[in-house]
Amino acid sequence: MKESDVMYKIGLTMIKGVGSLTAKALVSYLGSEEAIFHERPANLAKIPGIGKVLASQICDPAVLDRAKRELEFVRKNNIDILFYTEDDYPLRLKECKDSPLLLYKRGDCDLNVQKTIGIVGTRKMTSYGRSVCESIVSDLAEKHHDLLIVSGLAYGVDICAHKKALGCGLKTAGVMGHGHNMLYPQIHKSVADKMLLQGCLLSEYNTSQPIDRNNFVARNRVIAGLCDVTIVIESAAKGGALLTADFANSYNRDVCAVPGSVGLPYSVGCNNLIKENRAALVECAADIEALMNWDMEQSNRKPFQVDLFHELSEQEQHVINLLQEHKTLHINTIAKLMKLPSKELSPILLEMEFRSLINCQPGGVYTMKLDKG
Repeated sequence: MKESDVMYKIGLTMIKGVGSLTAKALVSYLGSEEAIFHERPANLAKIPGIGKVLASQICDPAVLDRAKRELEFVRKNNIDILFYTEDDYPLRLKECKDSPLLLYKRGDCDLNVQKTIGIVGTRKMTSYGRSVCESIVSDLAEKHHDLLIVSGLAYGVDICAHKKALGCGLKTAGVMGHGHNMLYPQIHKSVADKMLLQGCLLSEYNTSQPIDRNNFVARNRVIAGLCDVTIVIESAAKGGALLTADFANSYNRDVCAVPGSVGLPYSVGCNNLIKENRAALVECAADIEALMNWDMEQSNRKPFQVDLFHELSEQEQHVINLLQEHKTLHINTIAKLMKLPSKELSPILLEMEFRSLINCQPGGVYTMKLDKG
């Protein structure tokens, strides 16, 4: 990717009054990020939802000046730019309507691995919460070496999940609510440094943006969007962990909560999620495996043999070949291997399921149909 292309992508995130939805609409309308900045103000103003005020903001030369400075920081600090139209943008996050235009990523971590879990909870974690968190991560690590643990680097449950993942050899991603020129809380810098070698740090915010409480709220949607399942371990009646659960539910992702003792302040949030059917009750790693179908035992039954009566399209045959090779695959992995957007793949998989060619398991995992004999 040319430096100028990257600069325009960064610049698009720096236009005052232009959020991700508006920016995506502009790219769709004009064809590229560069075209947006080269368009005449009068023409921009005619685009639905833009008007004269936003058009003047887009054409402000200071925007690209700031983008150039940000690009210099990015290159100096070996930061990767993940833009929503590019192949390296997280596939799960790309499915979310309100996903960030751009992510700044430091570290070496595949965000499109087959299994991702978000672990969130209160900053004032109890010894019970710590014990459950560490037990879940360590037990999952024994069977699922490719698992990615995602959290927010905050006090309490977040940092506990990151530390345990590192200790168990799992990769872990931290989603920050500020740019890569700082770290909050600073006390977690030693953990963050280890994550750069065994995971990554992610942010949608550039270095010119100050720390803002609303940014930490917004980053919760990124945690939820990156994950197949979000687990809440201890939460008060209100808090960021519950917002993350709400985001995950809005994305049709699985949500789990660990129950706590009745009446304790940091059990109320999880117990309410379970009581209101907004989360599945889980107590251990085995419960999560069962919910997500990650612990499906290999059956002695043979995979269903596709006979001549099933006329397969080229794409359907590709799906069959992949499932015969890998046995089980998440929809995001199939999409990546086939180089198809999930929204185009979903109807293909649904049709194949209706024709009894494949099985859809909980958690968006697909397998070949098994013989009944």
